[in-house]
Amino acid sequence: MFDSLRFTSVKLNIFSTLSFALIILVIIFADSIISNVSLHFDAFENVSSSHHHHRHRFDGRGFLVPPLKVTAGEKERVLHQPDNKIKPEELGLFEPSDLSTRFDSRVREFFSRNQCEVQVFMTWISPVDSFGEREFFGLESLFQTNPASCLIILSRTMDSTQGKTILDPLIRRGFRVRAMSPDLWALLNNTPAEGWLNDIKNGNKDPGEIPLAQNLSNLIRLAALYKYGGVYLDTDFILLKDFSGLRNAIGAQSIDVNGNWTRLNNAVLIFDKNHPLVYMFMEEFALTFDGNRWGHNGPYLVSRVVNRVAETGQFNFTVLPPMAFYPVDWTRVAGFFIRPADQVGARWVEAKIRQLSGSTYGVHLWNKQSSRFKIEEGSIIGRLISDHCVICSIRNSSSS
Repeated sequence: MFDSLRFTSVKLNIFSTLSFALIILVIIFADSIISNVSLHFDAFENVSSSHHHHRHRFDGRGFLVPPLKVTAGEKERVLHQPDNKIKPEELGLFEPSDLSTRFDSRVREFFSRNQCEVQVFMTWISPVDSFGEREFFGLESLFQTNPASCLIILSRTMDSTQGKTILDPLIRRGFRVRAMSPDLWALLNNTPAEGWLNDIKNGNKDPGEIPLAQNLSNLIRLAALYKYGGVYLDTDFILLKDFSGLRNAIGAQSIDVNGNWTRLNNAVLIFDKNHPLVYMFMEEFALTFDGNRWGHNGPYLVSRVVNRVAETGQFNFTVLPPMAFYPVDWTRVAGFFIRPADQVGARWVEAKIRQLSGSTYGVHLWNKQSSRFKIEEGSIIGRLISDHCVICSIRNSSSS
């Protein structure tokens, strides 16, 4: 009997110990869950609040700058919040003005009043103060090589008294250049991107982290070419020769060892009015828009579309080799701004100048990478500007 009681007591002690341990584990586990949920909720609240207030910020000169970074998981959650809207300062991009409502009539009057050998468009989305010497050199080279061209700069900031003052030295010399505030709604009316514009304005589509104005520039150039036809050029080009003979062309940025293009670029576009390929570019923009991936709606977009249609042969267009407009890659462009240090360097500069005088229509300066570089006297860029200027007030400058 004594043995039986002792055995029962042992069993009770073991059971009590196990029960107590189990209770402790349950308490710890529950506390961990509650703590994690609380921390997760607090972190999300902080990220959401930060994103709401800082998704697009402006620097001292009025440039849109990227937002504060968040983790990939947090970014994914925040970007898909139903109340995600464009910022008030971006809404101003959509508001009509007296000048923008007259955009179409101003464009048609400008082109019809002048005998334009080539209709050229550029966009300028930055403040007027930042249109500096380097951009002006590009305009000079355009009119030195294509004096019978007519240039419209699609820009609200340049379509101003200050903008006219900047352009006046060219206008007084008889060159045909105007800045005009674009009418987004008129440009995109009855195009595949009209619905996209409405969705962005109404907050039904996420504009993403990249400044909306940058992506609007990608779209506006397509819409202008589709509606009016002509040539689109980025402002960071030095033009070297007449391109009036080019029709329905886009430039390759890079090629493989077999000479096949691997990447196109939308910094130069040459297309007739209502060209079906430009229509497809706008369609691709609206269907695949991603405001968080740099280049997705620009160079990568035209590359995707042309890659799909190239084999069909159904569209009339030409892919120009890199030497036409992109003779130097953005990773090597710094060498074009440096003066030769010795005779070897001087011979290299001379050889490059001779090479560029052959099949190159213009040199893309890759301003995003090269704006901090000085244009040194005797450098390739310095030589090209000196040889293709009309006012020729070159100074040792970097972009403003």
